[in-house]
Amino acid sequence: MTALTHESPPAPAAPNDHRSRALLLDLDGVLLDTRPVMQKAWQRVQKIHGVALPFRDYERHLGRGFGDIMQRLGVADAEAVRRTYEAESVATAHLAGEFAGIVETLHAFVAADWRLGVVTSKHVDRAAPLLARLGCPFATIRTPAGAGRTKPAPDPLLLALVDLGVDPASAVYVGDMAVDQESAARAGVPYVHAGWGYGQPTAPAPETAASPKELLSLLLTKQLDEGSTV
Repeated sequence: MTALTHESPPAPAAPNDHRSRALLLDLDGVLLDTRPVMQKAWQRVQKIHGVALPFRDYERHLGRGFGDIMQRLGVADAEAVRRTYEAESVATAHLAGEFAGIVETLHAFVAADWRLGVVTSKHVDRAAPLLARLGCPFATIRTPAGAGRTKPAPDPLLLALVDLGVDPASAVYVGDMAVDQESAARAGVPYVHAGWGYGQPTAPAPETAASPKELLSLLLTKQLDEGSTV
């Protein structure tokens, strides 16, 4: 585990009711800036498969499963496109970078005995190496390779909380796309929008953190009551 320095943000206070707390996070746009990787992968798809749609059309649907995105975009031969996209994503994974302050923030939550999990629509073969860079002990990682439906269904969030043994009202999901917000609402999990990510929240407007450090401050000062929002 990465040692915290004196410049690290303060750890959030441990819950005083002895209930476990869980912080669930999306990967793309929350933990890591993977946009350069996705852009390269989409350019490869355009070249190999003759797809004319610009990257912004693909990006608009981030958070959904790849097959779901292809269907929404009307892209034919989705399985071949997926193979091309994933191969290029692996080849260019080095272009991804962590967001400033995210590692220190994660370790601050770990130090306060919060249980951490990742809920992403990225395939586990691509997600695991990226998450390993953060050096953080995630207690669960839910991807499309697991059971249940993908976001915006509530399944991956609820299954992650089963893994962690935490009630939905005692958890927070941090995402950056409308699909993340919808998934959290359907799961009954309080949601915080990562303002440093790629998308915009929808109504009703959720709490928004402008940076990982602000996320930590937000959860330091907000008490999560059962059945409440953040």
